[in-house]
Amino acid sequence: MDVELTKEKENQLLRRKEVHFRLKHGAEGASPSREAARNALIKALKCSPNLLVIDTMRTEFGRKETVGYAKVYETEERLKEIEREHIIERNFAHAGKEKSEGKVKEAREEKGKGEGKEEVKVKAKVKAEAEEGE
Repeated sequence: MDVELTKEKENQLLRRKEVHFRLKHGAEGASPSREAARNALIKALKCSPNLLVIDTMRTEFGRKETVGYAKVYETEERLKEIEREHIIERNFAHAGKEKSEGKVKEAREEKGKGEGKEEVKVKAKVKAEAEEGE
């Protein structure tokens, strides 16, 4: 898979590098997975795997190239502070479900969100069932 960096920009305010890229995947055929694209970008940008986040990737029908947008942060703390939860989960899910859940939970705590809506609903349901049993 060939990687072509079409545009690079240093974002001083957010302390990250923003990269537009094109992946040519003629020999592989199908569109690359997010994990394969991340690995190719990590090699091309020579950065740590924990600092690279792919925001978007698109492949047009019938074409053997994917275009996308990625960000390389200076520190993991900065990544967790700025990046949206679902993007973190998408990018780090390949490292194992437990590890990605840990990263998402850490990101939530650092953003001050605490528990997710589902967790609150489950706790409320358990509490209501316990009160009915009394």
